[in-house]
Amino acid sequence: MNARRIIGGVALALTLPGVAAWAVAQKAETPVAPPTANPAKSTPVPAVPAAATDPVLERGRYLARVGDCVSCHSVAGRPAFSGGLPMKTPFGTIVSTNITPDPQGGLGAYTETEFARALRAGIAKDGHRLYPAMPYTSFARVNDEDMHALFVFFRNGVQPVAQKAPPTKLPWPFRMRGLMMGWNWIYLDKGVYQPDSARSAEWNRGAYLVQGPGHCGDCHTPRSMIGGVKSASDRKGELFLSGAIIDGWYAQPLRHTDRPSMAQWSSEDIVQYLQTGRTGQTAAFGAMVDVVQNSTQHLSTPDLQAIAGYLQSLGAKPNGPGVPSQAALVAAAPQHPTALALRNGTVEGNSGAMVYLNNCNACHRSDGTGANKTFPALAGNSVVNARDPTSLIRLVLAGSAMPSTVQAPSPIAMPDFGWRLTDADVARVLSFARSSWGNRGEAVTAAQVAKVRDSLKPVATTAKAQ
Repeated sequence: MNARRIIGGVALALTLPGVAAWAVAQKAETPVAPPTANPAKSTPVPAVPAAATDPVLERGRYLARVGDCVSCHSVAGRPAFSGGLPMKTPFGTIVSTNITPDPQGGLGAYTETEFARALRAGIAKDGHRLYPAMPYTSFARVNDEDMHALFVFFRNGVQPVAQKAPPTKLPWPFRMRGLMMGWNWIYLDKGVYQPDSARSAEWNRGAYLVQGPGHCGDCHTPRSMIGGVKSASDRKGELFLSGAIIDGWYAQPLRHTDRPSMAQWSSEDIVQYLQTGRTGQTAAFGAMVDVVQNSTQHLSTPDLQAIAGYLQSLGAKPNGPGVPSQAALVAAAPQHPTALALRNGTVEGNSGAMVYLNNCNACHRSDGTGANKTFPALAGNSVVNARDPTSLIRLVLAGSAMPSTVQAPSPIAMPDFGWRLTDADVARVLSFARSSWGNRGEAVTAAQVAKVRDSLKPVATTAKAQ
């Protein structure tokens, strides 16, 4: 972290602790309603207007999908981009704005310069500061050609909606938007993405999409106590895309770490995951469901391949100690000594194994290999091996549905088990899964499960802890 961020962060923390932590309200907080007993039912997003013939407008439409603008600026049953989506933050509820081209309700009165200023600097037409629930710190990297295309699309390719979205009303002092000037001084790096001349055109394309319009770091990078990402790009340090908690889920690392991660996957698996939300070994869940449904499934295969190549390069250490890939662990799982040993209908020596046998074995199998593109493998799975087990606990308690995409339209669901398993049961079965089939995850405690269960109320049911 540079001196500006250290000094500025200390000063801002002393004057108003936590005031700039608005960035926790990123898009991953809002797209999917919390899973219920029937998590296969997800919240539909209004359709984006049909294609036009203007190539610049179509480029803008494509970039709006890269940025997943529809997920934050739309509400089910209302026109796309008309705003009104409430996003809960620790400091109050922020309501997304109408970004249709209506002059009164939306952005119709914006000039192209004002539009670019809003996206890159977080300043609205009338001069008020935007909260970084709108990820303008990433959009600052969008180049001029793409910014123009976005303006053309939102001016000419979106249905105007006259109604203004409800205003955001935060409690004092958080309603003081002028405080964002200090936060921006610390965390807003101005200037469009500059290609790395030592890298290929494909690598630079992937870096641009991930760092800029795709704003992946806003969810997958840890944040400081005042809400800014600790590393804004691969040039800013190894914390970039190293994983973070957001909206009650653990957004997985997208770089090489000492655990299995997406960066180890083949390019084909990464592309398939972003197109369909599932591979032969894993599946998307939680907030990532809408990212796949509304954004990444619409990206071109060359762009997805560029993203894959970029992610595979992050943190790669050719001469360092190797981390077994998920494919390697899956291949070895049936012979692994910690695979379930069934004897006379019982599981000897492991109460977590018994919970697994009674609740998980039918889908994920006794060898942890699951079923191809249907039930994710647990052997080597990055979610199972993650340092932070929050997502794994939440999946067991509340379930989640896979995305529904053009290539994979069936939203297969993981059911919720919170109604039938106690906190101790969940801790035992997850500790078993995290230490079997070559997995390297630490044990899960009943206290960790109780914390996640409490955060889900009244969504998750309330089996008593033992």
